[in-house]
Amino acid sequence: MLDADGGTCRSGRSARSAPGVSVGGTRLMSASISQFRSQADSAINDLPLQEAIDTATGNFWRGREGALEELPDSEGLRDHFKAIRSATLAQLDEHLESFESNAKAAGTHVHWAEDAAEACRIVIDIGKTRGVTLATKGKSMASEEIHLGVALEEAGIESVETDLGEWIIQLAGDPPFHIIAPAIHKRRDEIVTLIENASGESLQSAEIEDLVAASRRLLRSRFLSAGMGITGGNILVSETGSLVLVENEGNGRFVSASPPVHIALVGLEKVVPTWDDAAVWLQLLARSSTGQPLSVYTNVVTGPRKVDDEDGPEEVHIILLDNGRSQLLGGKYEEILQCIRCGACLNICPVYREVGGHTYRSPYSGPIGAVITPLLMGLEEYPALPQASSLCGACRDVCPARIDLPRMLVELRNDEVEQGLVPWSVRRAEEAAAWMLMDVDRYRRLTGLMRTAQLPVLKDGDLRMPSFLDPSKGRKLKGLAPRPFREIWQSELEGGDG
Repeated sequence: MLDADGGTCRSGRSARSAPGVSVGGTRLMSASISQFRSQADSAINDLPLQEAIDTATGNFWRGREGALEELPDSEGLRDHFKAIRSATLAQLDEHLESFESNAKAAGTHVHWAEDAAEACRIVIDIGKTRGVTLATKGKSMASEEIHLGVALEEAGIESVETDLGEWIIQLAGDPPFHIIAPAIHKRRDEIVTLIENASGESLQSAEIEDLVAASRRLLRSRFLSAGMGITGGNILVSETGSLVLVENEGNGRFVSASPPVHIALVGLEKVVPTWDDAAVWLQLLARSSTGQPLSVYTNVVTGPRKVDDEDGPEEVHIILLDNGRSQLLGGKYEEILQCIRCGACLNICPVYREVGGHTYRSPYSGPIGAVITPLLMGLEEYPALPQASSLCGACRDVCPARIDLPRMLVELRNDEVEQGLVPWSVRRAEEAAAWMLMDVDRYRRLTGLMRTAQLPVLKDGDLRMPSFLDPSKGRKLKGLAPRPFREIWQSELEGGDG
């Protein structure tokens, strides 16, 4: 379930979040304000979806609280981790060069990908060279980011997701709904139908164990016949050139060890200098994500299998993905590269918990998605996302690396203004508000006029607008008080003086 970096089965499509791909008739590769509002409105009024989001995110954040309480000094550990991530990014080039050198010494092929197109080309070239027609994939947000499934499909390489949640949404043709729980939006009856269609088995009366068993039978044959396994990576350890994969289902171990070729696609910011640093990362990752002390499987890959190894790939390739990350170094957004994809910010965010993951129209949703998506994929394509926050600061409070997401959301909003991306109607409204607030007498006169103008629609202190003019969609909107606070305060002062 965690982000260790995801194909087609006979009834599923891998092209689920690529340019031009629709989910429920909605194109995903942009998020204008009108698109965000429309999809948010749909999600908010979907009561089963609301219940699913509340249950999943509530369980995750309660689990996080309990897991961190088990540590003797969780706040101190978070401070230490923040220092590790900051120091590593400050010398990222040195740590990456060290990682490359040590990984090559262990027999790993290291590739550098400047952008999504180059990363996809490297994967396809490796597959074509080995004559691969089927690839199995472990869970990977990086592969979603670059639309690797689409590229493989177009190159004639079938790819199969093996994380259960990822496989389910692959069958459905959906993008992930949550960073660590991609299928929480799917109802049980939908999942049953998807697995039935894929397996050919009758499962309408099946229990959860039966559904899992049917999925296992179908996926196991794919594991054993795949010519290439593709994963992501949670951590790159510089001092040994090792890749760390964290997961709960065992599929990541199968994908990385069973096929003759293992390819890991990893963001270049995932490196740490030492195993001591990696240990701190691992202490916080599962606790912040699912509430576990440690994930069920923590896999370490250091080169291909040796002569006396019983299993393992003949070749290991690690692709270091840039895709805009290096441009963030040394700037006001560098801090976002400290993210470890735990999903804690999604689970606590009041906006995500109402609108859900698909409203963000990006592989990355929630507060982290609202920042990293515009930075990596273009603010002009995603102008709605920096606005998708109340700036309450809960995301910063739960982040294991203490990333100041609210600060960066405000910075992105400023960038939108400077780049002329704010809609005309919003600009005019803000200019009008500024004009009114800049002069005290003007403010008093206008609010006085508004008190009079509201009387026809004022009832019991609330504004009751006609339905076709109701901006609050039926919610109560308080009217202006009969007397402003300024007058009340002044009269109290004068009364006290008397």
